[in-house]
Amino acid sequence: MGQPTTSQLHPVNVLLTEFGIRYRQEQTNYIFDKVFPFIPVSKRSNRYNIWTKGDWFRDEAALRTGNAESAGSGYTTSTDTYNCDVFAIHKDVDYQSRATADEIFDLDREASEFVTDRLLLRQEIQWVTDFFASSIWATDVTPTNLWSDYTASDPAADVDTGKQTILTNTGKEPNTLVLGYVTGKILKRHPDIKAQFGLPLGSSQMVGEAQLAAYFGVQRVLIAKSIVNSGREGESNSFAFNHGKHALLCYVAPNVGPATATAGVTFAWTGLEGAGYGTEIGINKIDLRPSGRKVDRIEGERAWDNKVTASDMGYFFASAVA
Repeated sequence: MGQPTTSQLHPVNVLLTEFGIRYRQEQTNYIFDKVFPFIPVSKRSNRYNIWTKGDWFRDEAALRTGNAESAGSGYTTSTDTYNCDVFAIHKDVDYQSRATADEIFDLDREASEFVTDRLLLRQEIQWVTDFFASSIWATDVTPTNLWSDYTASDPAADVDTGKQTILTNTGKEPNTLVLGYVTGKILKRHPDIKAQFGLPLGSSQMVGEAQLAAYFGVQRVLIAKSIVNSGREGESNSFAFNHGKHALLCYVAPNVGPATATAGVTFAWTGLEGAGYGTEIGINKIDLRPSGRKVDRIEGERAWDNKVTASDMGYFFASAVA
């Protein structure tokens, strides 16, 4: 009794619409927009005022006798500048590809997501370059006993030294601790910290960010999780974490204004098309047919300037773990 063969019943394999695989980095992995305040600015470059720090910490009030004049004093100011760099990338969608693409593909949406991811990654890596490296902050140290040395290290004492240093020089106690992923992973399992919260030392249990913040006496701990592939197109992939094995202790003002001290800020230019308040990525679709190409260009751009505004409010632990 004859029956159709499998190849006759299903002669051509086609792409499923119900399932496909595409790797994308979680946007929650990025910290460039979580550590320091974003300041929307209408001008791509400008100046801001700086009150001389030392003038505001001198003990100059004096005893007044009779009708004598009061003691006099004063303060000076200076200025600094910011200059937002424009970063951009595009992905072209040609008309033939659009006409022949199977149902699973939404080429415009995919191109928009692709350029968005590239810009987010660029901003994260730029944040590392500008804020999370040696020779940026007033103090750089490598712990004498690395925090991965669970027997000899004392991370709390090291952080306390950093807190005292910042408080002594600025009058502000640091409130933020930023950790590279590997640094955070090791601290979560540190026996001194686990013991503080009653976790069995020999178990695989570990503390979380909130417990780390409580242990170190800061308002928040942020653990960076973003990765980058340094392999060029056509080369082998080479994945790595962006933030290395470092840590940054700093004071971040909860609210910024015309007269605010904070370790750093990001100036975000609002003048780009579609960029809104500077915190959005401007995505534009450009028809290139007038230039003779049957292509739609999906372009993304963003403009910012990461600025260390008070280097003495940062304390950097370089290579804090092995």
